[in-house]
Amino acid sequence: MGEVLRLWNCSEVCSFPLLRPTVLQLSKHSKHVANSELSKKESKFMGHSLHGSYEAVQAILQKMQDAGFKPNSSSITSVLQAVTELCFLKHGKEIHSFVLRNGLDDYDVYVGTSLVDMYVKNNCLSSAQNVFINMKNKNIFAWNSLISGYSFKGLFEDAERLLDSIGEEGIKPNLVTWNGLVSGYAMWGRHKEALSTIHRIKSSGLTPNVVSWTALISGCSQNENYADSLKFFIQMQEECIRANSATISILLKACAGLSLLHKGEEIHCLCIRKGFVEDIFVATGLINMYSKSGKFKSAHEVFRKIKNKTLASWNCMIMAFATYGFGKEAISLFDEMRGAGVQPDAITFTALLSGCKNSGLVDEGWKLFDSMSTDYNIAPTIEHFSCMVDLLGRASYLDEAWDFIQTMPLKPDATIWGAFLASCRIHKNLAFAEIAAKNLFKLEPHNPANYVLMMNLYSMSNRWDDVERLKDLMKNAGVKNGLVWSWIQIDQAIHMFSAEGKPHTDAGKIYFELYHLVHEMKKLGYEPDISCVHQNIDEVEKKKLLLSHTEKLAITFGLMNRKSGEPIRVIKNTRVCSDCHTAAKYMSLVRKCEIFMKDGIRFHHFREGECTCNDCW
Repeated sequence: MGEVLRLWNCSEVCSFPLLRPTVLQLSKHSKHVANSELSKKESKFMGHSLHGSYEAVQAILQKMQDAGFKPNSSSITSVLQAVTELCFLKHGKEIHSFVLRNGLDDYDVYVGTSLVDMYVKNNCLSSAQNVFINMKNKNIFAWNSLISGYSFKGLFEDAERLLDSIGEEGIKPNLVTWNGLVSGYAMWGRHKEALSTIHRIKSSGLTPNVVSWTALISGCSQNENYADSLKFFIQMQEECIRANSATISILLKACAGLSLLHKGEEIHCLCIRKGFVEDIFVATGLINMYSKSGKFKSAHEVFRKIKNKTLASWNCMIMAFATYGFGKEAISLFDEMRGAGVQPDAITFTALLSGCKNSGLVDEGWKLFDSMSTDYNIAPTIEHFSCMVDLLGRASYLDEAWDFIQTMPLKPDATIWGAFLASCRIHKNLAFAEIAAKNLFKLEPHNPANYVLMMNLYSMSNRWDDVERLKDLMKNAGVKNGLVWSWIQIDQAIHMFSAEGKPHTDAGKIYFELYHLVHEMKKLGYEPDISCVHQNIDEVEKKKLLLSHTEKLAITFGLMNRKSGEPIRVIKNTRVCSDCHTAAKYMSLVRKCEIFMKDGIRFHHFREGECTCNDCW
């Protein structure tokens, strides 16, 4: 539909000549021929509408009018569907005027229902309600449309009141009615109410179906409550409801969000058994899941097996290359995509620019950024500007990044200043950092990451008074440091390592193994980087503190429980420090293994003492 909207500009489409109906004076024979022709036109109309050719519906309607045929309720219903799908509200209102002038809504329930649906889907609930109230005949579809409209807008009191009124009209709610409520509650993060509505479906004598449960699972996923998505999927299975491709796509998103590789692989096996792998949405979900769970090779294999690749699947694979630091490969895939005749969108360029910043490709990044508007008529968004600031800043072009911020046509937001501050910390530029921090403290006064970044920079410069000043500022603003954690999955168990939580049950054995490991690493040249400890303590204490970093503990535990030939996969919620990054290189060399680490920004793949990021992170 994105391509359709680019082709059809509302200001360029001529108004429908519905407001100029022609009264036909025909003989009996002529009327018979005309009715026959009209019937043919209506058949074409319905065929095009049902197959989604909404532009063709509009064209046929215009031809009908030019030929002197007056639209009836059947053709009006079809064109309303076209207007609804294309979001042409202006033309929908013109059709509504025609309907009112010709009294079609007085007796035709389908026209009235289509009008309600058109207004609901064009975000005009008040107009939809007015049409609904004035309908003399209401069917279940009209009720369902308005109830779902209220639900998706979060107006649950109105939706529930409407649900209570159905019985008074002698109409019984069906599954579509209830599922609209389930979906609305879930979308708005009210999962308890959504689950309660599923129980209400049972109480009404109906049986919740796959749509009911998928709506609940989808709502959890949209709100990033991925664990709940998986939990409700288990409940769905216990109810003997079979998942469809939509359910599977959502579950894969949940696995990607949690980086649950083993669970994602189980779902992949289910896809193969049920034949879902041919579904493009499922295939794209598999690419996303594998790339975010540390198994890039599998993501690439799934991508290459897709016969008819969509823009979304190309974008997903380009982003995977970017996340793993394969910037040149991302650009190469982009060239392949263009060769296949697929036009990029704004998301494509976000992925490409991310690949450039993760690989230090400044010249390539500039070319891609400039080509957005000149070659593809895509206006850069704040996200693209943020990528450019990050790219320039990381590459040590801080002055150029500053000039870029000053001249950009959009007002800098927290993502812009956050990218600039992170670059200032890398290159220890206090002057620019303080400007960025000042803006961030105004835009995001309760985000602890901004304070921590600035405190780290002050500690590197031994400005401990400023560190204490920021701590007081955080305390007065009620800002608390976020928890820092890393985790690793061994068999079916998740092992969490937290900086402030309870120690792991095998903490003693893990530290014992880590001490030995560090001893071996030092023989190869490893030296702890105490600059990563931002506390005013002596050197010996700093070295001890480095050993407690959660990613080191998780990797060590993985090595202790590693099966022959298996890589280590660790997930961390914040950016990996330079000492842990260096340590992971040496660990991969000493133990001759591959280590995948996902931090708060990207993936690192350590092998034979090297990382795929080439220290550009």
